[in-house]
Amino acid sequence: MAVTADAVKAKAAEVGFDLCGIALADQHPKLARLTEWIAQGRAGEMEYLAASAQERLDVRHSLRSATSVISVAVLYNTDRPYSAEGLGAGQVAVSRYAWGDDYHGVLRTRLRALLQWLSDTAGPGLEAFTCVDDGPVQERVYAEAAGLGWIGKNTCLINPGVGSWLFLGEVVTNLELEPDIPGVDQCGTCTRCLDACPTEAIVAPYELDAAKCLSYLTIEVRGAVEESLRPAIREQVYGCDICQDVCPWNRRAATSTTPAWQPRDEFRAPRLVDLCRMSDDAWVTALKGSAMKRAGLHRLRRSLAYSAAGLPPAERTMALDALRAQPSARASVVADAIIWAGTRP
Repeated sequence: MAVTADAVKAKAAEVGFDLCGIALADQHPKLARLTEWIAQGRAGEMEYLAASAQERLDVRHSLRSATSVISVAVLYNTDRPYSAEGLGAGQVAVSRYAWGDDYHGVLRTRLRALLQWLSDTAGPGLEAFTCVDDGPVQERVYAEAAGLGWIGKNTCLINPGVGSWLFLGEVVTNLELEPDIPGVDQCGTCTRCLDACPTEAIVAPYELDAAKCLSYLTIEVRGAVEESLRPAIREQVYGCDICQDVCPWNRRAATSTTPAWQPRDEFRAPRLVDLCRMSDDAWVTALKGSAMKRAGLHRLRRSLAYSAAGLPPAERTMALDALRAQPSARASVVADAIIWAGTRP
């Protein structure tokens, strides 16, 4: 039985995807930007990007017979205020995508269901693999090519109907499916994301220096953060949503009631001191099934210490004493961060 693009989209919606489009498995022009971006040092410590560059430049290096990329998206925005709208005294922000359950597992389950349907419907001869954002596919390029939106000046995929709070996934396949019309850039003259970035990581429209981005600094950097960048880790203690918070396309962004994306109690507008007071065991429990596991306990404690440096003296002392009291403080990256924060003017 022939599989049609319309049937794929209908099934994608049925298994829980909010958006679905088709792109050709071609070398789209924007894919080639990756090589120069890495050469400029924009990837920082993310060496896996260079190691998988060949696959990222052309999905046919991963699946030689690939002709189509089915791009899907899930909305994770919940009906809660954005961090850029103002946090209360002593409050800090955890990136919205990490409030609930780890999206990798949720999306993989839905992708498996879609792939099983493709296998059952297409029959023998189907070749395909699925991918979430930890695989060698430049997902935003294919999502734009598949008409799911456009890559904005903040380098996030923006959909004109639902905004940019989207998890992306793909099915790369040898099925010949009718491609969609690519998304059209609608950022216009707006520069709010560039103007709002606290570390000037968006160095130019559509160009992100990941090595300066707070998301990279609080999640990807394994050791100590460069000292000149530590003061920027204030309210944003895990990830950063500022460039999306200020985006006009997110003023009326759609929201999801999916239980998996609702914030856990620990991350519902938390106070920094309270996060510091959480025991190591409590953190381990809170991180179960969470995307925040990527950073791990020591990196999280390190970032909390950097953030505590910006507190008033009395609160800073309480926060650092709480961090110092836990076994994780014996890790050099945490201990050094506590010492640095305690000596700040």
